[in-house]
Formats: sequence, structure tokens, C-alpha cells
Amino acid sequence: MANQLQPVRGTKDLIGEDVARHFHVIETARRVTRLYGFSEWQTPIFEDTRVFSRTLGETSDVVTKEMYTFEDRGGDSLTLRPEGTAGVCRALITGGLTQTLPQKVFYAGPMFRYERPQKGRYRQFHQIGVELLGAASPLADAEVISAGWRILNELGIAKDVVLNINTLGDAQSRANYRDALVAYFSAHADQLSEDSQLRLEKNPLRILDSKDENDRKLVENAPLIYAHLTDEAATFYEGLKSALTAFGVPFEENPRIVRGLDYYNHTAFEFVTNALGSQGTVMAGGRYNGLVEQMGGPNVPGIGWGAGIERLSMLIPPPPATALPVAVIPMGGDAEPQALSILNLLRANNIAAETGYSGNAKKRLERANKSGAAFAVLVGSDLKLKNLTDGSQEDVTPEAILERLGA
Repeated sequence: MANQLQPVRGTKDLIGEDVARHFHVIETARRVTRLYGFSEWQTPIFEDTRVFSRTLGETSDVVTKEMYTFEDRGGDSLTLRPEGTAGVCRALITGGLTQTLPQKVFYAGPMFRYERPQKGRYRQFHQIGVELLGAASPLADAEVISAGWRILNELGIAKDVVLNINTLGDAQSRANYRDALVAYFSAHADQLSEDSQLRLEKNPLRILDSKDENDRKLVENAPLIYAHLTDEAATFYEGLKSALTAFGVPFEENPRIVRGLDYYNHTAFEFVTNALGSQGTVMAGGRYNGLVEQMGGPNVPGIGWGAGIERLSMLIPPPPATALPVAVIPMGGDAEPQALSILNLLRANNIAAETGYSGNAKKRLERANKSGAAFAVLVGSDLKLKNLTDGSQEDVTPEAILERLGA
């Protein structure tokens, strides 16, 4: 067995309860977002590399270290999508939908990043997400966050999750705040990590998100953005908090939540949990008013979030078990055609049904009992419906089977 093929590192097969949890997350999110007026889009798994390099930043870790990029036979540079937002914005532009706004989008599917696999994180991972494109009001931000909160509620994990929100302000607020951060961190430059010293020159906001222990000590005393907000940005933030309160969504303010790219502004938020051992983010997002324009489209405001299905699946209780199929058992070879007819009838009336492919009636009945099926239809000179729980059985017609099984 030394040459037995294994899954590629950072990937995982979904089988049995894993796949049940996976699709329970997707179906719950699909149902909830439909209540909020979102429609589902599916974009290609791979895109022109520029879709991501333009939007994520040529120097970001995702672009420089984590993307699965390859040249196809036509010489084009393509990339497996590392996240969902850029593809949705590209589809908005190429689909000619910038004239019919707002667009409320839900998506679900696999993403790909070459990073160190760890608990709940894979190189092929899966996300659900929403994007609301074309609305500049704080109400839109609150509605997007509220939809995420409701999904977590419906999955039964809201009690283990805390919503942290922050504002990144408008462009002038960020410029004001950037100057304050540069002044503060420059005075402590010799204590910063090498990465943060580079960030000090290029994007000092990223220092606030550093994982380096010494950097984090400095960050504790760094200036907060609230003192540097313009009046308009402060009003937007208050509007967001008021709308979240009206929607009944609990939140905590966390001034250390940042987004490193320039097109992010105003709202940034994360749903975090301690239920996975150490604090982890299960859903995160923000407002990105400049992204569509950066991709070559018009100036379309946007707000959205993404959530890892693998992490959510680890938190949810086991999904409700699906009904076990009714076993259809021919009592002899001559009964096979009628058994197939009954099998077809049950399925046509949305009743799960199975039959064995070999073996005599006794062996098939033994297999039906072991499967946990509640009922078996015994097909011979007459029809019998057998209750496999208590062993009782009754003579039935095809119509009576449907009535008895609730079709």
C-alpha cells in the first residue's frame, strides 16, 4: 500500500456527516439571504490573474505568496480564486449590471490559497458570502451584517459568536489617521518588527493587525481612528450602530479591526468565537466603495462579507438526519418488475426508496433492517407494508402505501 494515492496536502474529502454539515451551512445561508432579497450568483473558479492582482494589491501576501497562478495553453495567466468579492465585482461589470443597481448577491463555493494548513483552514477551502453593490447608506451595511447574524442564529451558533465592528472612515479620515499612526510608530520604529517597519512606509494601518508580540504591545497605545473622523464619517458610523440596534444585532466596538487596502472605507466587522480553542474569525467583511472603479467600472459602492464553511461546520450541531429510505423487496424473481414499478411510484411522490441489487428476499430484508429503514414494501402476489420497528405488517394497495407514508 506504499504507493496508495492520498489527498493533496491542504485538501479534504467531504463524506458522510462532513458533507451533511457542509451543505446544511450552504442551504441555511441560501434560505436566509433569500429573505433579505439576495439572489445567487456563481462565478468561475478561475479568473484572469489581474482580477485578483489589481484588487488584492500586487504586494499583498495573498498575491505574492498564496495564489495558485498558472499559464494556460494559450499563454494567458490564470488564477484559482482566492476569495469571492473580486469575481462578483468583475461579473457586475462584464454582465452590464452597473446600470441596474443595487445588486444583492449571495455566493457559495471553493476558494484556493497556498498557505499552511491548520484547524479549519485548508488550501482548498469553501466560503459563503454576500455582496451588496450600489448602495452607499449605512442601512445597507447594517442589513448585510444582520443577514450574517441571522445565518449564525439559524445555524445555532450565535451564542458562541461576538460581532466586532469598527469604522475606517472616509478618504480624508484615513489620511488624517495615517498621519497620526506614522507619527506614533515612527517614534518607536526601532521596536517594530521588520515587516511592520516596511508597513510603516507603505501602509501603517496594517501594523494594527500585526501578530508580532512586540508590535502588539505598541499597538495597545496607538492612536484610535475615532478622533480623526470627519463629520460625515462619524455620522455614517453612528447610522450603522443605530440600524444594527434596530435590527436587534448585538455588537462590540473594536478599534483594532482594519483592512489594509485603500478601497476599504467606513465599515469593517468580524464575527469571532472562542469555541474553536483560540479566538478565531468565522465571518468578516467591510465596505469597499472603490473596488469596482479600480477594476475598470464606474464608481459603485459595495459592502459584503465572507465566511469559511469549514469553520462554521466545526461549530454547528449535527444537522437533522434525513429520512431513511423505504426498502422495496421483491418476494421472488417474478415480482421484480412490479417492485420496480412501486420503487418508481414512491420516488415520483418524493418518498426516498431503495431496493437491493442481489440476494433473496430474506437477505434483502436483513439488509433493510440493518440500514435503519422504518418500513419495507414486500412485493409478491399481493403488497404488504412492513413496519421494521415493531415487526407488524398490513396488506396495502399502491395508493394506500402513499397515504400511509405521508405522500
